[in-house]
Amino acid sequence: MKRSMFKASIAAVASVAMLAGVAGCGRTNDNSAAADDVTTIDSGKATGELTVWAMGNEGELLGDFVKDFEKENPDVKVKVTAIPWASAHDKIQTAIAAGKVPDVMQMGTTWMADFSNAFQRVPENFDLSDLSDGPLKTGQVNNVQLGIPWYVDSHVLYYRTDIARKAGWDKAPETFDELHQMAKDVKSVEGVKNGMAIGAGGADSWQGTLWAYFSDGVSLMNDKKEWTLDTPEMKEATEYIDRFFKEGLSSTSSDALPGVGITKFVSGETAIMTGGPTTISQIATQGGDPDTYATAVIPKGSKSSTSFVGGADLVVMNESQNKQSAWKFIQWMMQPETQVNWYRKASVLPSSQKAWESDVLANDEKLKAYGDQLKSTSAPPAVVTWTQVSAAGDRIMEQIHKGQISVEDGLKRLQSEADSIGIGE
Repeated sequence: MKRSMFKASIAAVASVAMLAGVAGCGRTNDNSAAADDVTTIDSGKATGELTVWAMGNEGELLGDFVKDFEKENPDVKVKVTAIPWASAHDKIQTAIAAGKVPDVMQMGTTWMADFSNAFQRVPENFDLSDLSDGPLKTGQVNNVQLGIPWYVDSHVLYYRTDIARKAGWDKAPETFDELHQMAKDVKSVEGVKNGMAIGAGGADSWQGTLWAYFSDGVSLMNDKKEWTLDTPEMKEATEYIDRFFKEGLSSTSSDALPGVGITKFVSGETAIMTGGPTTISQIATQGGDPDTYATAVIPKGSKSSTSFVGGADLVVMNESQNKQSAWKFIQWMMQPETQVNWYRKASVLPSSQKAWESDVLANDEKLKAYGDQLKSTSAPPAVVTWTQVSAAGDRIMEQIHKGQISVEDGLKRLQSEADSIGIGE
């Protein structure tokens, strides 16, 4: 997800375990079709009243943005309600239980499984060819496409080119071995305290390193929907990340407060990090010189160069009274031109691959890495217990990186805890 939204949504999702009514209000194992379900979107204009819920900054901006949709569809009226991310999860749960939901809703990718039984299936003739596999999977639950990826959030590599040059590097690292070597080399430059910033612990720290796991071929869950967290691939990726801490290239005591990591990158205390698209504006806000750093795709691990993908999906609710117009609205939001215009307004990355061909995005050197990276991304499993398992990963990986337990014992413990947590079904 977008970083500001991502943190808020993770905090909200963390309450899932305490919300006893979630399964009854939002999801079951059944997603059968009703008589008024839209299986095919017709070719007519959108009509009638259309209600949309959007969260955070997107909700504040969308109300004006949809006026162009209304101009193209003069017989429709769109009402957008902005919902704060901090209260969104509870509000959605309550609305579903009461049967008082909007036609269209923005849904954080980590929430898709929570409320999946309240969503319509994507119609058969909705063109998905412009969307890559990683973002598409964020909208799938039990292999059923329920959401359309509205915008995406992925992480790429950020590195200080001025410091890298002093260390003998004139290009981005292309492999895990090269990334490790660059971290060693830049650590020797005067003033650099961290070769690479990696979160050793704290909220979302393990999730922040999933690029290493995905790139080493890790599948967090198998086809039988069983957690697979104690595998050779998991061991390889964990040992790779752990090397940075054991060799002093990353600190186990880094301040995890918001903005501190950016401050250290701007000052040169940290030479390499990963970051989402809003990192660019955060660097600028703190006075960072754009000529002193570059972005690049995640270096290739043993299997691939694959990053984490999040963002937000658009869904149509089962209780919608205007399903045809709801899907037409989502179709309009997914048009490449609309996606580019939305990027201009909201500064979130388009999920449309064709949108990345526009001059606005293609000519931005800092954003180019994101366009390339989105061709190879992966998302966590779409299960309601992911946040609990992720939190267990945060804690256990911190114990590993601080030398309190071995990699082998840590992964056994993580597997055992994940098995106990289950998948919420």
